[in-house]
Amino acid sequence: MDTDLILILGLILGAMSAIGILSAISDGRGPRASALSVLIAGGMIIYALTTHPGGYQLHEIPDVFYSVVARFLP
Repeated sequence: MDTDLILILGLILGAMSAIGILSAISDGRGPRASALSVLIAGGMIIYALTTHPGGYQLHEIPDVFYSVVARFLP
């Protein structure tokens, strides 16, 4: 897989997991599935950051996001 795609999927999964954790805590439940999703998202992000040649800079992430989305839109 492309490291750009893995990075973006990890960021999206992490954001959705954070919402799931907040929802579980507000309902008084344990955030088990969301915590696992955060671990998976973190692994995806770390993998993408370490295997991409030269790494990523923080200001490059929006451009990477738009290039990944543009690849999958017709």
